[in-house]
Amino acid sequence: MKASSLREQSTEELQLLLKDTRKELRDVSVRRSVGEASEQPLKIRSLRRDVARLLTILKEREATSNG
Repeated sequence: MKASSLREQSTEELQLLLKDTRKELRDVSVRRSVGEASEQPLKIRSLRRDVARLLTILKEREATSNG
């Protein structure tokens, strides 16, 4: 997920993507804690970075609309 492509999407699309990404992160974390090691080892890291990237873009939009 690249920030430049995310910035082209609407706020509603980003919020939906954030919700889906958080759900996927939660699912992967649960599977890892249960012991299913079938997931890629770097999947959690990439999902956490995607969540942070989405939150950053949403906060930027919020700041520009309030400022």
